[in-house]
Amino acid sequence: MKSLLSNVAELATERVFLVGAEFRSRAEELPVSELLAELGELASTAGGTVVGSASQRLDGPNPATFIGGGKAGEIAEACRALEVDTVIFDDELSPAQARNLEEQFGCKILDRTNLILDIFASRARTKEGKLQVELAQLKYLLPRLTGYWTHLSRQRGGIGMRGGEGESQLEVDRRKIGERIDKLERELDAVRRQRDTQRRGRRRHHWPLASLVGYTNAGKSTLFNSLTGADVLQEDQLFATLDPTTRRLHLPTNQDVLLSDTVGFIRKLPHRLVEAFKATLEEVVEADLLLHVVDVTHPQMELQIEAVDIVLNEIGCDSKPTLLVFNKIDQLEDALDVRPLLSRFERSLAVSARNGSGFDGLYSELGAALRPLRMMLDLAIPFEASDIIARLHEVGQVVEKDYSGEQARLKVRVPPHLVNEFIRHVAPAD
Repeated sequence: MKSLLSNVAELATERVFLVGAEFRSRAEELPVSELLAELGELASTAGGTVVGSASQRLDGPNPATFIGGGKAGEIAEACRALEVDTVIFDDELSPAQARNLEEQFGCKILDRTNLILDIFASRARTKEGKLQVELAQLKYLLPRLTGYWTHLSRQRGGIGMRGGEGESQLEVDRRKIGERIDKLERELDAVRRQRDTQRRGRRRHHWPLASLVGYTNAGKSTLFNSLTGADVLQEDQLFATLDPTTRRLHLPTNQDVLLSDTVGFIRKLPHRLVEAFKATLEEVVEADLLLHVVDVTHPQMELQIEAVDIVLNEIGCDSKPTLLVFNKIDQLEDALDVRPLLSRFERSLAVSARNGSGFDGLYSELGAALRPLRMMLDLAIPFEASDIIARLHEVGQVVEKDYSGEQARLKVRVPPHLVNEFIRHVAPAD
């Protein structure tokens, strides 16, 4: 069955009209103009051409048409005049609202959730990513099947088609989708088990895990590539990266850290998408430290920080140690403009992922934040055991050294799994 959600490819040649609502009960939210601007970015990411937009202030959603009936008629008339192919609402529509609006407008009706799911579908590259997106799409589609097949007569009963007079196409598709959802969930459970096995394998090295999180297009992938030398896709558009990537980062303090790049967050990120991407987001859940990357140049920067915090809270990571990384300082007229932010936000620093400015401070903060994962040893090593001293400099962080006595005295932080290499040289307590 052809997916009823494959709209992104079609959007590439479509004229798009945006519709937003400003609810009095959500007065603390962004102005509707800002919400529509972001929706326009999403539509452009999908390849559509935005030709107009409209909004309405409401007490609450209209059960039949989301916006008021009169406003819906007014917008429908404007869309016909503009030869609009697709109308996209900034909030999620109920199945009934979507059907009613499609009849009134005479064109395709999408909502924000539908659009984000479609963008994710077009960006997923790995098998895991594709499974997660398909699962989220099908869970979105299932309650919306009613009405798609109302033009079809009921099938006759018979062998293999039991059920009295027969089953409607709706019932057949609902059952098929339910079976496919069950299969996808089993496959994703297998993916989670495999990822857990990989994670345990990495943990045998006792390397800490730091995950990059942040609002989409904050520059996470650029920072990841700059720090690790990886080649993760980096584009100036929303959701350029979906599939997680993990690489080793070797700090100047001789600490090895596993750094993971993950999917970007966004306001009103569909809950079903968070649910489907739990296998991916486990890299965030399991992290010892989060690097929350923020686009310091964005006018709604603080609201983006709040949006990311909401998702982190939803997946149970709100209390995890976090370092706030203000990115893109190279785009500021004066890099010193970021100082008031650093004084306001605890555990924060400023960098440019493009030119490496501020990386020394980032390395220092990473080393300090992950230091409790290493053990401090006070060692006394014979001078002739130069290979052991060299090994310490290779794998540990030498904090103090004294070569004035009969033996070399070193205070060194080493990973726990390497302690046994040096335990015989631990100096006796004074």
